[in-house]
Amino acid sequence: MRIVIAGGGTGGHVFPGIAVAREFKKTESKVEVIFVGTAEGIESRMVPREGFPIRFIRAEGIAGTDMLRALRATAKIPLSFKDSYAILKEIKPALVFGVGGYAAGATLLVASLMNIPTMIHEQNSVPGLTNKLLSKFVDIVTVTYQESMDFFPKDKTHLTGNPVRQEILEGDRERGHKTFNLEKGFFTIFVFGGSQGAKGINTAISEALVYLDDFKDKIQFLHQTGERDFNAVREFYRIRGFKATIIPFAYNMADAYAVADLVICRAGATTLSELTACGKAAILIPYPYAARNHQELNARKLWDLGAAQMILQKELNGRSLSELVKYLFENPDSIIEMENVSRSIGRPDAAQKVIKLAMGLINKEHA
Repeated sequence: MRIVIAGGGTGGHVFPGIAVAREFKKTESKVEVIFVGTAEGIESRMVPREGFPIRFIRAEGIAGTDMLRALRATAKIPLSFKDSYAILKEIKPALVFGVGGYAAGATLLVASLMNIPTMIHEQNSVPGLTNKLLSKFVDIVTVTYQESMDFFPKDKTHLTGNPVRQEILEGDRERGHKTFNLEKGFFTIFVFGGSQGAKGINTAISEALVYLDDFKDKIQFLHQTGERDFNAVREFYRIRGFKATIIPFAYNMADAYAVADLVICRAGATTLSELTACGKAAILIPYPYAARNHQELNARKLWDLGAAQMILQKELNGRSLSELVKYLFENPDSIIEMENVSRSIGRPDAAQKVIKLAMGLINKEHA
């Protein structure tokens, strides 16, 4: 039996797909999982690293781009349909599962037209146009948030949560200290801005170090910068004399979460699912240009519940960030409360729920 998982572009789309792929392999020993994405997306690097084959289609995102890129992306739509048809005809999958991103649209539409069982997953509280359109064609829609269900046909929509990779739940604090060369006994802040890094967060942290000077013998940082800002951020920490481990990309996210007393990050759906599955306290800084402002909506949900703090990008600077860090450091009960609420809303079994629905659909098709 072969399963196709389509989508990508960002880690937020790829990692839930990997979580589902692993759960398929765990549940059905003879299943073969093949990813479909683009050669330019992060899936082209991450999926082979995880041991799964990937096929590429010619597709680009349209939303949030300039006129020239939008025209180029539109011109590629017929090619993406052609590539998707050729791949699906060759693989003959029992199911196609879409995890979002511009590679998912064509693949899922073609699969539906070929009468292949199809599912999509919506990660955000407010769905995008592609998934709204696809929901009219696919057999099953799974969603992360209760609020999303009103946007999709009720008879085919299921609340599962956002699939999280199993190893995210298996991080080890002791191992994290060794892996990232961090000191025991220090309050550890894990900073990251998604798979590509986030310049706004990197800049604010660099500025915040000035205001945190009195805490340098108590606080240390694990900071994923992205490739672009790596050298500059590392130099800021060196100049200010803080204990810190600076990395361009964190491949071992499980131990990074485990070693962290506080996380400072964006508010993508996958990030929030991982935070809540691990029960981590966080300062969320939503990416202000996310489609439909979904990161702020995601972050506000956790903020309202008391699972996280939030600073909007327009209010973010070294002083505002350092003041919040100081407050949380000096009020450990606030962190414990955030951790408890975060853990209570996490859905670590989301991947199993998705697989149960998928297998039910496959078995129904072959009944």
